[in-house]
Amino acid sequence: MSDREYSDYHGGKCINLLVDPERSALLKKISTELPSIAINDRQLCDFELLTTGAYSPLAGFMTRSNYESVLDRMKLQDGTIWPMPICLDVSEIVARPLEGGQSVVIRDSEGFLLAILHVEDIWKPDKAKEAELLYGTTDKNHPGVANLLNATGDFYVGGSLEVMNLPLHFDFKQLRMTPPEVRGMYKKLGWKRIVGYHTTNTLHRSEFEMAIGAMRKSQANLLLMPGVGISGPGDFDYYTRVRCYRHVLGYFPPESVVISLLPNSTRQAGPRDALLQCIIGRNYGCTHFIIGPRHADPKSKNGETPYYDSDDTQALVTELAGDLGMGVVSSKELVYLPFEDEFAVRDELGEGVENFSLSSLDIRDRIRAGRKIPSWATFPEIVGELRKAYPPPSKQGFTIFFTGLSGAGKSTIAKVIYAKMLEIGKRPVTLLDGDIVRQNLSNELSFSKEHRDINVRRIGFVASEITKNRGVAICAPIAPYAATRAEIRANIEALGGFIEVHVATPLEICEKRDRKGMYAKARAGLIKGYTGIDDPYEIPEAPEVRVDTSGKTPDEAAQEILIFLGQRRFI
Repeated sequence: MSDREYSDYHGGKCINLLVDPERSALLKKISTELPSIAINDRQLCDFELLTTGAYSPLAGFMTRSNYESVLDRMKLQDGTIWPMPICLDVSEIVARPLEGGQSVVIRDSEGFLLAILHVEDIWKPDKAKEAELLYGTTDKNHPGVANLLNATGDFYVGGSLEVMNLPLHFDFKQLRMTPPEVRGMYKKLGWKRIVGYHTTNTLHRSEFEMAIGAMRKSQANLLLMPGVGISGPGDFDYYTRVRCYRHVLGYFPPESVVISLLPNSTRQAGPRDALLQCIIGRNYGCTHFIIGPRHADPKSKNGETPYYDSDDTQALVTELAGDLGMGVVSSKELVYLPFEDEFAVRDELGEGVENFSLSSLDIRDRIRAGRKIPSWATFPEIVGELRKAYPPPSKQGFTIFFTGLSGAGKSTIAKVIYAKMLEIGKRPVTLLDGDIVRQNLSNELSFSKEHRDINVRRIGFVASEITKNRGVAICAPIAPYAATRAEIRANIEALGGFIEVHVATPLEICEKRDRKGMYAKARAGLIKGYTGIDDPYEIPEAPEVRVDTSGKTPDEAAQEILIFLGQRRFI
């Protein structure tokens, strides 16, 4: 495709859903009489990209016909290529009073007025079908599938948007640019060819070399679009990453890179996600886009089997990119050659050539574990920023999260660990026992499944705040549900250490220890929904420590946990 064709294709305007001041004033007046939907942080990302035109040609949240067309054909009803559903999910309680033709107010979680949604469709999607078509799997270990099945509302609402206000941001304002603003930068700099690069990882040496190679191959300048919305599990926080990006910019040729932060919610849906990123890049005026190895794949560590084949992802995007007016720069895995002191494509190496490789996620894990980062793997400024934000385990906060049946011994072991940590005296320590939390934080809750989940989430939130501030949180709820435990783990691991301890004492032993007679009452049918009797306890698949207290004293059980903490260098 010629430069002229690229220029013509990208000369059009992106859709902008912000209304003029006169219309905004009118909508604000009528908004007080309309029902409201409060959107969460994940939905807020989609809302912002819709508003600014990054999701052009979409003019609102998808209707059912477009949703089904996208899942089945990767096209909107009018034939426009579009790979991902962009839907507003709500609970049944919110959906029940809504009907087509109605207008509702969209607000953020704090009630700030954002937009009016003109409702066209309300429907209940088949989430299992959506997961299979969108992600190619229903495996709940896939973070996108887990979010879809466990954390999204049961109904979707579709319709056009009239936007009065963009979401509020108080950080990195100079780097948060809309597509028209970025295009204006190209015009000011005289750029004609631009290669886009989207990432939620820190840029290390291999990623830098990939970007430089793509710029050379496409004869283009670089638009760096770091994701700063909802990133993947375990990713470094975006404040740290943005500081790192600023350091890396100094290694590129002068005035060859523009950085614009992208408030997106990562789906990690492999080929479809990569194609969506390419479309976003097009709307930001890119003529080319980088598709790297394991692009948009949640399994990106060395040695892990990926969900998606890199060649398939690159082939799909390359096949459809021409219709989008885009060129694709497919990049293979780069490895470091120690004797040449340079990076090379792994597949192009001769047999027996010595090479080393560390992915960005491998480096992330080394940072969190306090291990050395080889000088060839990244830049010294990056290591400095990451070490500052994520100190070694001996200086991190961490949570010890006990889970197990009532009577298993969780509280007793937790008290032993609490005493030992106070004895060590290196960090502030807080014990969040299930009964104590019930009394002081959740005394208004019942023991329904919903309320038990709320109670455990509250414990997880408090523990995350303690961990973030480099203290030790020791939690001892029953926490019977795997999805809730996984959610808490993801939140806390982004801030420090998380050690899940399954106290695996058998049910019959727990019943013998039951001084309150709760198990007997449950078996007699006097109480309902009791964990282990008529409500399930979902056994953790891979806890850091699993201990059975049947034949152990509390001190012996606690010693197993302390040994693990020592091995991981937390103590």
